[in-house]
Amino acid sequence: MPSVELNKPVPDFEAPATGDQTVRLDDLKGQNVVIYFYPKDNTPGCTTEGQDFRDRMKQFEELDTVILGVSRDGLKAHENFRAKHEFPFHLISDKDEALCTLFDVIKLKKLYGKEYMGVDRSTFLIDKDGVLRAEWRGVKVKGHADEVLEAVKAL
Repeated sequence: MPSVELNKPVPDFEAPATGDQTVRLDDLKGQNVVIYFYPKDNTPGCTTEGQDFRDRMKQFEELDTVILGVSRDGLKAHENFRAKHEFPFHLISDKDEALCTLFDVIKLKKLYGKEYMGVDRSTFLIDKDGVLRAEWRGVKVKGHADEVLEAVKAL
């Protein structure tokens, strides 16, 4: 499956999410969708990123925008992470890496001299018609949620 491209429709997908939900992109048409990929639940950067989106949720909602977090963690870990930090948005479990592959976010990473394949922190903005309008790759958490919010306002 080819990966997503800017200014092209994002192929429909279906994925398991918190709250016993199955998220389908086609079901979200008519709303903007922010999908952010992060490496792991309950790690410092991922927690801060989720909190930054949480703290701006009202502004995103006013702009008719849904936020979805995605990592390879399981649903149980996601439910705990979401509850602990009171995230008002759902987290998608991508254990089979189907979404990670579609959005091309699995990259070779290094930690303590060891190389491994991991999630490159990335965010994607899909407009109300299902077209990819912006992407951020190799995201630095500080200020990122504000940047995404500005991009939504510019749609």
